[in-house]
Amino acid sequence: MGSPSIFSLRGRKILVTGAAGHLGRALCEYFVSDGATVFAVDLNEKGLASLELELKPAEGSFFAFAADLSDEEQRSGLVEQVASQTESLDGAVFAAAFVGSSDLAGWAVDFAHQSVSTWRKALELNLTAPFHLTQLLGPLFSRGHGPSIVNIGSIYGSIGPDWSLYEGLDMSNPAAYAASKGGLIQLTRWLASTLAPGIRVNMVSPGGISRGQDATFVERYSHKTPLARMATEHDIVGQVVYLLSGAASYVTGQNITIDGGITAI
Repeated sequence: MGSPSIFSLRGRKILVTGAAGHLGRALCEYFVSDGATVFAVDLNEKGLASLELELKPAEGSFFAFAADLSDEEQRSGLVEQVASQTESLDGAVFAAAFVGSSDLAGWAVDFAHQSVSTWRKALELNLTAPFHLTQLLGPLFSRGHGPSIVNIGSIYGSIGPDWSLYEGLDMSNPAAYAASKGGLIQLTRWLASTLAPGIRVNMVSPGGISRGQDATFVERYSHKTPLARMATEHDIVGQVVYLLSGAASYVTGQNITIDGGITAI
């Protein structure tokens, strides 16, 4: 019998926010297939139900929780529900976020019309929720095995947008998205320093992920990228698995950029 893989997540208990989203689904699919127990969180109850149906997980390996993580009370309630199902967590992936294509008033519009109320909503979900959930989940992490937190960021937390990519298209790059993801990079570093050595905290920052965008945008973005294409969800999954696994046991406070080389230019 061969040695177990250092990348294996078998037997680990992992919480995933934004679980019904594109990336969240791909992560949950992989985690369950690799033998992990998943605690899936999303505002979209139908999405969670379809995910569970799609996965057909073994009993006791998948738990779904509907919660609006932009609401402080619901975050607290969520953690109470999770704690009723498990005494420990070995990992968490904070993927829930308002993204560039989210349908919010005063969001994906020109700068002059981006609203302060939407700015606040975005920072609450994209930045405050990972901070608060990390606090609340502390007791569960303290009883976990080599606990690891992975924040999902974006290259736009580190660079400004190239507006030529969006010219003439009904697409945008909201300021609050960039600001929240930039703040998440520093929160990751701060938490990594503060929670060590008990908990590792890292971040992955994807570039553009192909999700049926306008063909003109896809062509422009691919032309600008050294690897000549947009990312897929599965390009991101591997890095998250690495950071959650024993293979990254000496890695904390890092932000891994997954962008096909676009920020190298």
